Amino acid sequence: MENILTILAKKQSHFNKVSPDTTIKDALGRLQNQYCDYLIVLDDDDNFLGLLTEHEIVTRLYFNSNIEEDTTVKQIMNNRFPVTDASCSIEDCMRMMRRFNVRYLPVFDELHFVGIISSDDILHQAILHRAEIFDKDDRQVYMEYAY
Repeated sequence: MENILTILAKKQSHFNKVSPDTTIKDALGRLQNQYCDYLIVLDDDDNFLGLLTEHEIVTRLYFNSNIEEDTTVKQIMNNRFPVTDASCSIEDCMRMMRRFNVRYLPVFDELHFVGIISSDDILHQAILHRAEIFDKDDRQVYMEYAY
């Protein structure tokens, strides 16, 4: 299977970025217009601050009815995601997502933010490489019975 940096290189070259001072209303509009389910929250120097996901917005709106129209992204965003290193394998990312029950992992190369790997990205890789993943055991069983 491919490594994380290869997967990130195939994704769109621009990130779904948002400023921490953006209003939730504007962020929701951006999520809808870009057909995505998360926005990467970066400061003016492109330092990673967190993620704003549809899940975060819905959860906060449902459990915290005092959200105003001028509520900002920094008040809702999640900055408690586990992170992964660019050198980690896809399998390591899968284990980490399962362990922490998350769908997104911020990826860093040393201290430089390089992107987000999502459970959808991993699923896509599994589909592309299904023969390597699933057929290997079947081929081995066939070979044992064929001879």
